[in-house]
Amino acid sequence: MDGYVRPIAQTDPARPDGARALAGGWCWFDRVELLHRGEPPSVLAASELPGDVLDRLSRPRAPLLGLDWTRPAIMGVLNATPDSFSDGGLYAAQADAIARARAIAEEGADILDIGGESTRPGADTVPPQDEAARVVPVISAVAAVGPRISIDTRKSAVAEAAVAAGATLINDVSGARHDPAILDVAARHELPICLMHSPEDPKTMQQDPRYDDVLLDIYDHLADRIRLAEAAGVPRHRVLVDPGIGFGKTLAHNLALLRRLTLFHTLGCPLLVGVSRKSFIGTLSGVSRAEDRVPGSIAAALAAVASGAQVLRVHDVAATRQAVSVMVPLMKTGGDLG
Repeated sequence: MDGYVRPIAQTDPARPDGARALAGGWCWFDRVELLHRGEPPSVLAASELPGDVLDRLSRPRAPLLGLDWTRPAIMGVLNATPDSFSDGGLYAAQADAIARARAIAEEGADILDIGGESTRPGADTVPPQDEAARVVPVISAVAAVGPRISIDTRKSAVAEAAVAAGATLINDVSGARHDPAILDVAARHELPICLMHSPEDPKTMQQDPRYDDVLLDIYDHLADRIRLAEAAGVPRHRVLVDPGIGFGKTLAHNLALLRRLTLFHTLGCPLLVGVSRKSFIGTLSGVSRAEDRVPGSIAAALAAVASGAQVLRVHDVAATRQAVSVMVPLMKTGGDLG
């Protein structure tokens, strides 16, 4: 179909006959916004879509790691680094990282995302051996007793070591651009991988980022990343996508992505969104310290839930889980949480 198709997500209980579930989840749609570069958008009935496009938008996403996407999954963040933007290296020591990992599990995280390299603006690259040394002992200590383990890395060697230690999901903020061999690791171990949009160098990514059309440029980028993953042997049903809020984006870029987030469901993959404690929340709220941005983080996360996002990557697991546990029943038009 010519153009980009964005489903207009609804959660109202007055769901009309013929409306379709968005990605098989808690939102529904009966209209879509048709987007073209350089042209005003238009709205048309979902019933006017070609069958294959409508199927991709409404088909339930395949379960991954035992998650069936009947509610948003909570991914808890653990930065085993000395220079994280959000916690200032509180968990750089191995014992502290392991204790924090267990606490995140107790707070109810569905996935624990462990990273050993900061990718905040201005961050330097960490050698693979140093990064692995930070994360592998933590993964080994909690893999058997905690939630599903995700390794947050751009490097194939680190991913390989983390998988050997018990990680079952790869979360690559570079979208496999930094080290394309990371796709081979996912393919060989038959593991899911999350591909995020970001500029290639975290150190310079916030220096005057520009796009022709931020929404469509990032959609095209992720579509290309999915094709590369499939070519490497990772099927689409094992790929998650993340538009990379806050990575090489201005406030206007971030808001444009969040307002039309549902476009990314057209890719046919589970959608992961990470907004927790990010600087755009501080800009909007006037709150400078990252750890004080919890209310704004939850507001942004719930906006993503209202757009059907299947995974929320957060620092404040218990607070976010409580908010989601209240919001999802209010949105669902039938059934229960499963």
